[in-house]
Amino acid sequence: MDILDILQKDYRNFPDRQTYSIYATDVYFKDPMNEFRGRDRYQKTIAFMATWFKNIDLEVREIRRSQNTIHTQWTLSWNTPLPWQPRITIPGRSELQLNTENLIISHIDYWYISRLDVLKQHFVPISQP
Repeated sequence: MDILDILQKDYRNFPDRQTYSIYATDVYFKDPMNEFRGRDRYQKTIAFMATWFKNIDLEVREIRRSQNTIHTQWTLSWNTPLPWQPRITIPGRSELQLNTENLIISHIDYWYISRLDVLKQHFVPISQP
């Protein structure tokens, strides 16, 4: 199966039933809140999200490959386990670098909102157009 097909399936199922074998064992991950190396750590990060966040939804608007880079555009949302269960929404994009074996060696997420805006959503809902 092509890596784009695997990623599309994984994104549809996120955070459940992810295909961690498409990531190199020393994969580099970075987003505005985290930076680390290792497939095990990546898997634990996803497991943390699945355990603590409710109603996780990853809407992928675009996924394309350009040589050894996969580009995605997405919106990730969930309910935080606070008594009022705020809905958190993060629009963003990812760049995934592939090695010659078609394994992901780098996964960098870019958010279209600031970390402060994410924090504020816990107290003030974002306005919908």
